[in-house]
Amino acid sequence: MAKAPVDVARLAAVDTARTARILSELRSATLAGKPSRLAPRPVIGQSWERMLRSGVDPDRDFRSRLLTREEVERRREASPLAQVLPVLREGLLSAADVAHHIMVVADEDGRVLWREGSPAVLRRADTIGLELGADWREEVVGTNGVGTPAVVRRPVQVFASEHFVRSQALWTCSGAPITDPRDGRLLGVVDVSGPLETMHPATLAWVDSVAKLAEARLRESHVASLERLRAVAAPVLARLGGRAAVVDRDGWTAAVSGMPYTARIALPKSPSAGCRWLPAVGLCALEPLADGWLIRADGEPAPHGAARVVLDVSRPRRWSVTVSGPAGSWTQELSPRHAELLYLLAVHRGGRSAAALAGEVFGDPARRVTVRAEMSRVRRYLGALLEHRPYRFAESAHVDVVLPADPRDLLPHSAAPAVREGRTPSDVP
Repeated sequence: MAKAPVDVARLAAVDTARTARILSELRSATLAGKPSRLAPRPVIGQSWERMLRSGVDPDRDFRSRLLTREEVERRREASPLAQVLPVLREGLLSAADVAHHIMVVADEDGRVLWREGSPAVLRRADTIGLELGADWREEVVGTNGVGTPAVVRRPVQVFASEHFVRSQALWTCSGAPITDPRDGRLLGVVDVSGPLETMHPATLAWVDSVAKLAEARLRESHVASLERLRAVAAPVLARLGGRAAVVDRDGWTAAVSGMPYTARIALPKSPSAGCRWLPAVGLCALEPLADGWLIRADGEPAPHGAARVVLDVSRPRRWSVTVSGPAGSWTQELSPRHAELLYLLAVHRGGRSAAALAGEVFGDPARRVTVRAEMSRVRRYLGALLEHRPYRFAESAHVDVVLPADPRDLLPHSAAPAVREGRTPSDVP
């Protein structure tokens, strides 16, 4: 008979001290391989399994080398999270300070860039290494409210001894990922942490709602920036003949003339002015325009030659596809869903119908419309390298997949049935 997972939310709402004791006993039994009448919550149990496989020592309080103050400042300036820091402060700080909590904001690499709140709790945070510039990735410091949400891509509360490393057991952390609303890329994690006796199970819903508010603000900011660029582009495009488009620095389209509209045009990683070949356009000229690029297509065919596609799903939070060919190479970071879909197409070179992909990703073949919408977005940056009816990589493309060293770490955020099967060593291609 399967063991029932601990109902942490219900127990903690009644008696935090008793909940902490139960979790401590459960953690000790689990790590020692001893039987227990209860099981950890699935998100915690799966994290513990990752920690045991990766060799994190539960009894060692590991401290990463802190980033220098200059590097912290550089990352702050470069991080999109700086735009929404006022939203996070307004939504979390006032209540966190009163409740003896702190707010922690980490970037996509798990590095703590901001840390604010109760001075007394900040001093206590120093004792467990929760400091500015510290590395709080799950694989570095164990199951925690910063690193674990980044891996599973959903809000997670880690209560007391649900932390893998023993020195963190007097804390409770509630963290939610913040993603780029344009493409689903992980930007970082916002977390509210504090001594276990001051934390409430409802904290997680509160943190998640503020994280979603921050994502909405990022979406509004992006729309406003495209509107400004569109105003600059309108008279320029009116004077030009032929096919042209104006995109922002990340390739998001502000305006087009003489060519079909696509939401995003894949640009080289470090674009520069001159003649370029872009997958969605072909041979074209790039010219800087305001805070973006003017793309002038000349109608010539793309260079001939086989393209090499490298799908990298080896890392726990960053996935990418790199295309190399006669015209050069470019890399596109992938959202969690696009990483799943491209992994399945790379494994099944013969192709997959929309219904088959829906069954393999969602466990429901009827969700064909969702799959078609996602594949339409994928084809915007892979262009002719992806064919449809069925969906598949073009026969001329040489496709390589870079997998994690341990198959069980394949796309750890994913609940897709086919990906879960792929985590079995014998099933991974």
